[in-house]
Amino acid sequence: MKVCLVGSSGGHLTHLYMLKPFWQDKERFWVTFDKEDARSLLQGERMYPCYYPSNRSIKALIINFIKALKILPKEKPDLIISSGAAPAIPFFWLGKLLGCKTIYIEVFDRIDSPTITGKLVYPVTDRFIVEWEEMKKVYPKAINLGSIF
Repeated sequence: MKVCLVGSSGGHLTHLYMLKPFWQDKERFWVTFDKEDARSLLQGERMYPCYYPSNRSIKALIINFIKALKILPKEKPDLIISSGAAPAIPFFWLGKLLGCKTIYIEVFDRIDSPTITGKLVYPVTDRFIVEWEEMKKVYPKAINLGSIF
């Protein structure tokens, strides 16, 4: 199985990195911001930089969609995992069109309201994971696995 882990740097990347027991024995690559924290955390990992700042930016969405158009057909992942934020959107939608399975993990600090990214990837997510039971009211098909932290 080949896994694409996509997300913003900082807390979203840390969230994905905490899934190491799942991804450590799989072929994988990362898509994140080319920032010091990401370079440090992912040293030795295969990483593709995505465009930032990306929050509420149509320009960033278009640029990252073009990046997804180049990366996904080349890498051919079986599974795309993200915990946000904006870079996940084009990778999930294009990945779904290319036949990839998708898993989205809504961030821990959302207890009863959705994130913009969560709302936008929800329609194309195979497994939508929340960390609070209250979030199942927001995302009815979600699975509550409790805290990753």
